[in-house]
Amino acid sequence: MKIKYQILSLCLLVSASGCKEEHVNQTYEAPTGWELMVTPIEASLRGLSPINSDIVWASGSGGTWMRTINGGVTWDYGVIDGLDSVEFRDIEGINAAVAIAISAGQPAVIYKTVDGGKSWTKKFQGPPSAFFDGMAFYKDNKGYVIGDPVDGKWMILETKNQGETWNLIENLPAAKEGDGSFAASGSGIIASGHQIWFASGGRQSNIYYTANSGSHWEEIQTPIIQGEPSQGIFSLTRIGENIFVAAGGDYLNPEEHKQNLIISTDNGKTWSNIKGNTPSGYRSGVTYFPRTHWLLAVGPGGSDFSKNGGEDWQRFSDEGFHAVFMDKAQTSVWASGSNGRIAKLAY
Repeated sequence: MKIKYQILSLCLLVSASGCKEEHVNQTYEAPTGWELMVTPIEASLRGLSPINSDIVWASGSGGTWMRTINGGVTWDYGVIDGLDSVEFRDIEGINAAVAIAISAGQPAVIYKTVDGGKSWTKKFQGPPSAFFDGMAFYKDNKGYVIGDPVDGKWMILETKNQGETWNLIENLPAAKEGDGSFAASGSGIIASGHQIWFASGGRQSNIYYTANSGSHWEEIQTPIIQGEPSQGIFSLTRIGENIFVAAGGDYLNPEEHKQNLIISTDNGKTWSNIKGNTPSGYRSGVTYFPRTHWLLAVGPGGSDFSKNGGEDWQRFSDEGFHAVFMDKAQTSVWASGSNGRIAKLAY
């Protein structure tokens, strides 16, 4: 809405009558590519959290955290609490000063900064068998972390105070032998109010759903490629109220694009394969950009987009990334990948 009002003000300055909001309703045909940023690091960045077109947080290998407050012109960076052998594969930026980061592997830890990354405080450490896969927040204060099963049950942590304290939810869903989730981009979980959706991957790739903050869970089968430990759903995104898209594939066979994207039109209760062209390979991240009405999917082998709700996909860039997210202000789309690469969508 802020952009809309700025455009209206500009119109009034140019002409007191007849100026229409043409840019707001503009039709965008296709992305023109990615605007690569110059960053000071070479870490693999799988954690990504853009707040608006200026403020972006990222995290990754070697304990790395990174932040810009000027749209990528300059970056602050460092190592979280000296943990230079730990991968922080997901990060949630609350604002320019506050962010929460989770590790994948051991130690399984959650850290928080309130001073723009200058210092980090450990808020939770899991048992030796814990492995965190992703994190999702709802309205900044309420958040969830999903982890691989421990002792036969999925590990799901909840915070109600912006990551200050974390607790296991009371009713953890049961897991089958071999169950797990992917930590490729931290985007295999979505939270909204009392609802949570998260994806499993590997030999079985299903959606777990609760409508009441975890009191009751449904396990929903999907038709995405699965059956091998390297296959399944890697990322989830939501379009509007009831439409969801799940992207993935086989990371050991990154050129394969059969059954690598599925859609639900009933709030995640049932899923189907798409009707047209699929994304052009394994895709570890997917997001929706309402300004242009595009879905965007990224993987190490390239980037694709759909302008018809996910039923047909076109490759628009050979640039490969691990994660892709629209910012919380819904003004821009960012991607992160290997060798410290971060980019902003150009269109």
